[in-house]
Amino acid sequence: MALKIFNTLSGKKEPFKPLKNKRVNLFVCGPTVYDLSHLGHARTYAAFDVIVRYLRRAGYEVFYLQNITDIDDKIIVRAKELNADPLKFSRQMTKEYYKDAAALKIKSVTKYAKASEFIPQIIRQIQVLLKKGYAYEASDGVYFDISKFPDYGKLSGQKIKKLKAGARVKIRETKKHPFDFDLWKKKKPGEPAWASPWGAGRPGWHIEDTAISENFFGPQYDLHGGAYELIFPHHESEIAQMEATSGKKPFVKYWLHTGVLKIGGEKMSKSLGNFITVRDFLEKYPVEILRFIIVSSHYRSVIDYNEQLAVQAKHALGRISEFLERLDKVNQKLKIKNQKYKLKIKKFREKFFDYMDDDFNTPRALSVMFDVIKTSNASIDKNQLDKDAAREIKNFFGEADAIFGILPPRKKIKLPKKIAALVEQREKARQEKNWALADQLRAETERLGYKIEDTPKGPTVKFDF
Repeated sequence: MALKIFNTLSGKKEPFKPLKNKRVNLFVCGPTVYDLSHLGHARTYAAFDVIVRYLRRAGYEVFYLQNITDIDDKIIVRAKELNADPLKFSRQMTKEYYKDAAALKIKSVTKYAKASEFIPQIIRQIQVLLKKGYAYEASDGVYFDISKFPDYGKLSGQKIKKLKAGARVKIRETKKHPFDFDLWKKKKPGEPAWASPWGAGRPGWHIEDTAISENFFGPQYDLHGGAYELIFPHHESEIAQMEATSGKKPFVKYWLHTGVLKIGGEKMSKSLGNFITVRDFLEKYPVEILRFIIVSSHYRSVIDYNEQLAVQAKHALGRISEFLERLDKVNQKLKIKNQKYKLKIKKFREKFFDYMDDDFNTPRALSVMFDVIKTSNASIDKNQLDKDAAREIKNFFGEADAIFGILPPRKKIKLPKKIAALVEQREKARQEKNWALADQLRAETERLGYKIEDTPKGPTVKFDF
């Protein structure tokens, strides 16, 4: 089955045909680094990590570019609250984002590009837009004139005449049209700024992405990804900027968008204050739990997070862990049965990759792994599985995990801080013969999925999958 991808631009699944053979250029909108990453961010970046892993496994040479918005209104406001220099603050928060990405086992990004390092490219793109008549200078900066770009709205399916002023766009008297957007913001007191032909200032949000992607990929490329809520106005504005600048269409051939992550039925966001940071989650659970939750849903679907999802993921990973341990113990040789089972594994494997070729359908592909577990456990129970077949199954699970990144580590792992603290407190309570407290702390540790085993050399702890 050939790979098909749902293209937001066309609103349908399309065969995937990169512009240059097996070379794939992918740009994904990165974070605005004014706070720590939350589970909503994790959902998008882990989903694209899986997509890139799969594309590379399928033989594509992927250049995965992700921008970092390190200068923005939100950053300036937060830095002021902390009495910090905005650029120094964003540099530190960028480092924290890298730490979170590493903790999420995201290693697929080829290049991170910070907006502040591409000011000359941004200025050049604005100059082209002004020269071509798509932009105009006002007292407070430079704006893109959407009335000069009739295609504005083609990604989101919105019509310019029907757009409601104020919907996710700031209304200003200096604009010709309410939906004209910032290309360059002139300096205000206390804000960081760079020199430009229009006076000291800083770039607008949308222009940084097209300037960065053009620098690496040119005016057209294969894939652009990001969260669903960025379709309008952010991605819509990117299309307008780049197609107006280059005169070439389409700016991007395929647009992919991840669904919203909610909590209690509401979108998880920093502005609503209902977010769970990646670090808070990983203090309680291994990263495999979070990645399992993410691949259990299709990347375009909504995830409504609650604690029960983590519990379900724990139990599911427990089944996988127990199954792999059973396979380790299979050591018999059954040539005839093995040949038959190899054919079964081949079919399961083909089914797995067929699902992944269908717009990266991770939940269906994941279900194949559990079909293998069910079938194989039945064969083990009947003494009808041999060690060669067991090795084939483990190889398949290894292939799948190279894409998903969900398999529990088979070796000793570093405990999350919260669990390590509970274990330490419990050991102290035991030494003080406070058995009631020790039992309470053990129960709390086990509730979070960690099993404590007391030994003469002290307690050993493992995640109880």
